[in-house]
Amino acid sequence: MWTVFYIAPSERAAENIKNKLTQEGFLVKIRPVNLSKQQFEILVPSGEVEEVREIFDSIIRL
Repeated sequence: MWTVFYIAPSERAAENIKNKLTQEGFLVKIRPVNLSKQQFEILVPSGEVEEVREIFDSIIRL
C-alpha cells in the first residue's frame, strides 16, 4: 500500500524529491493533487515511511 509522505508545492520540486529518494533506493510515486494542479503528492510504500523520513530530513536540509 502506498502512503502520501509529502505534498510538494510544484511538479519540479516533486520530481527533485522523487529523484533523490530513488537514488537512495526507495520506490516513489508522484501524482497531482486534485484540488490544485500546482501541488503534487509524493507517495512511498507504507512500510518504508520511517526510513524515507530520515533520508528526506537530510535532503531538505541541503
